Amino acid sequence: MIYHFENADPSGKEFLAVLERNAIDFEQGVFDRTVVRILGVIKPEVREELERIYGRRSRAGRRRSPARTLYSEFTHRTEPIIIAGPCSVESEEQIAETAAFLESVGIRFIRGGAYKPRTSPDSFQGLGRSGLKLLSHHARKHGLKVVSEVMDRSQIGDLLEHADIIQVGSRNMFNYTLLTALGSVDKPILLKRGMAATIDEWISASDYCRRGGNDAIILCERGIRTFEPKTRNTLDISAICIAKKLSGYPVIADPSHATGDADLVLPVALAALSAGADGVMIEIHPKPEQALSDREQALSFSQFEHILRKIADHRLGRTQSPEMG
Repeated sequence: MIYHFENADPSGKEFLAVLERNAIDFEQGVFDRTVVRILGVIKPEVREELERIYGRRSRAGRRRSPARTLYSEFTHRTEPIIIAGPCSVESEEQIAETAAFLESVGIRFIRGGAYKPRTSPDSFQGLGRSGLKLLSHHARKHGLKVVSEVMDRSQIGDLLEHADIIQVGSRNMFNYTLLTALGSVDKPILLKRGMAATIDEWISASDYCRRGGNDAIILCERGIRTFEPKTRNTLDISAICIAKKLSGYPVIADPSHATGDADLVLPVALAALSAGADGVMIEIHPKPEQALSDREQALSFSQFEHILRKIADHRLGRTQSPEMG
């Protein structure tokens, strides 16, 4: 069970006092609001007391305009949302060059991982807080909005300071402690589908944020793990349609992680948009062959410009079969 209170609401303290008095364990996230996730079994009389307190909580401050305005770009879009950038923040030169390029081609959202969940502990793990600061600095300089991943509750404060949209990666879709804490923030959450998650599990994961008071959720289909070895994952096109219908949230696709192959990004991106995706997230790099992570799927700037032209053609109904590469 998840409950949320405005930070200044005295009902929140009263609620926690009841839990402590009855020796009930709970998790708490305190950022833009206070979120409480109760653990264990609650006696009926205690539940009744908690519900009574919760029923008179303050409803003030539930909709903060900056986050809602940004989120409305996804919910009331007039064209596909394009999020682009490197898999990892590697250096200031790389990010400065990428941010300047994205501004030049009219893209508003830059992605980049500062905290990286890598399969091998020997792989590049990201630059951490310093990388997030670099990403934020150059994004602001070029009028871009930052999308970056959080891996742990301890990193939320840094993401709130430097990112505009907080991404939860595939590996953390089942991290309910993290998702509960993100319910207490007033920034959009981009929730990637777990690599082995069903659609229902994916949507249920989003409920941990929503129940905490944050319903500014963007779902991202990034491919699921199947028996097929020709692609890194298998993009579930039907999931885009089903998730939009069942959740009511905007749904975007990540053809880069889905395919793991730069040559396949264009046709798969167009397929996702044809199925109704609200946008796509694409990995680009100034020098893909030198990328410290996921170089096989990273596009060069010229390749990305080609994809933008093809997406524009797709919107205008010029639907020739897209070539690979």
